[in-house]
Amino acid sequence: MYFRVQKMPKRIFYSIKMNQNIIYQPDKGFTLKHIESLLFENQTLILSKDAIQKVRNCFDFLNNFASDKVIYGINTGFGPMAQYRVEDDVLKQLQYNIIRSHSTGAGSPLIPLYVKAAMIARLATFLQGYSGVHLELVELLVEFINRGIYPFIPEHGSVGASGDLVQLAHMALTLIGEGEVFYKGKLQTTNEALKAENLKPFSIYIREGLSVTNGTSVMTGIGLVNIIYAKQLLNWAMIASAMMNEITSSYDDHMSTELNAAKRHNGQQYIAEEMRKLTTGSKAVKKREIELYNKHTEKIFSHKVQPYYSIRCVPQILGPVWDQIEQSEKVLINELNSACDNPIVDPVSKNVYHGGNFHGDYVSFEMDKLKIAVTKLTMLMERQLNYLFHDKINEILPPFVNLGVLGLNYGLQASQFTATSTTAECQTLSNPMYIHSIPNNNDNQDIVSMGTNAALITKTVIENSYQVMSIHFMALVQAIDCLNIQDNLSQKTYEIYNEIRSFFPVFIEDTPKYKEIEAMKNYLMKRIG
Repeated sequence: MYFRVQKMPKRIFYSIKMNQNIIYQPDKGFTLKHIESLLFENQTLILSKDAIQKVRNCFDFLNNFASDKVIYGINTGFGPMAQYRVEDDVLKQLQYNIIRSHSTGAGSPLIPLYVKAAMIARLATFLQGYSGVHLELVELLVEFINRGIYPFIPEHGSVGASGDLVQLAHMALTLIGEGEVFYKGKLQTTNEALKAENLKPFSIYIREGLSVTNGTSVMTGIGLVNIIYAKQLLNWAMIASAMMNEITSSYDDHMSTELNAAKRHNGQQYIAEEMRKLTTGSKAVKKREIELYNKHTEKIFSHKVQPYYSIRCVPQILGPVWDQIEQSEKVLINELNSACDNPIVDPVSKNVYHGGNFHGDYVSFEMDKLKIAVTKLTMLMERQLNYLFHDKINEILPPFVNLGVLGLNYGLQASQFTATSTTAECQTLSNPMYIHSIPNNNDNQDIVSMGTNAALITKTVIENSYQVMSIHFMALVQAIDCLNIQDNLSQKTYEIYNEIRSFFPVFIEDTPKYKEIEAMKNYLMKRIG
């Protein structure tokens, strides 16, 4: 099997200092900035004494409580097999059996970035102190995270309830020393990686096999990465839109405080504010009060009195996107800092509660909404791109911002095919997974979330959006050179223009552009202004 291991890109979206430890405190939990730091800055995760004690207290309670009781997954079978009592002499084998029997995933493996996020999410559940697992399991999971040991986890297998059973079983398989991991850039047996790091598999004490496999951690991990990249996309969409306003010499009152305050939406007002910041100092955008609010005699205005919606309505279009990203972040962080397995072991009330905290509906619903938001963002970028390419519409640029000889040269003409087809795919993928429940597991799981599928499809939509955004920025800088307005740009957009031109120089002659699109995508995914 051949596949490429994707490296984790360096990012500076958040102001996180390098070479610092992340110390987990139970009373504070994880934030998205913590996740960003652990994933993209490779910082070290350390558990506080309070966190360790919380895990120990839960295990000690369960160890005493479970001795003479029937508790699901400790001395019963799993799923519809729960009606069968398991004899005391094979209870440890029961825990190994769920791990091995459920390692049945298929498809391409998740790249290390998403696996690491899933491991952090699984750890976060254990740190709530409601899982009854031994500290040995928690400590080994921390070692995997910190030392860059990434379990081989296939993409396909989860219906999102009882969480991500199949994918988490693959994670658990490596924690017991079996299966395969990505380590130091290559796929190898888990045993080889453990020996290299002088680590040992965890032992089964009470219910560790079920605890690792049962929960929403894979969909949550993927979802958190999706949110990080969606935030970055939104920032680029605002920068692109600011450049569009400069290229078209748009009037700036559609970004005004007064106009946007007339609609009581936080997202719209935020986008308008950011657009004002991005265009501060620009000599390219126009002031309506100077240009039009005085005596005019002309019957037909050569400059558009109002630009097209893809330029003028950016706060109204991207505002809901911002609102949705904020909502998704709130829900996913709540899920991250929750106990999402079953049953819930509560040392405080001294009871064990059976229920369905593994159900992934919260994540599934948010991922469906997030991918719709990202698709709409992508559609806006594609329409702005079309405006730049369509000389009959913009009336200021050659077709396809072609700086060569028309008819002989083609500029970025063919790149529009890629942008349009990729946007169309996003539109199709935006149909919801949340409502696509299919009963399975002998109808024990008679309604499921499909949360991991939703998160994976959202991942694809986001990756597609970066491709469309890449072509759009190629067109933007070509348009700026065509109009020779570099000196009229705002300081911010001029900085971005220069950064892009450092690796994507102005071109006239036709050359293949697929490598440039990839380079632009890498740039957009790795940094933000």
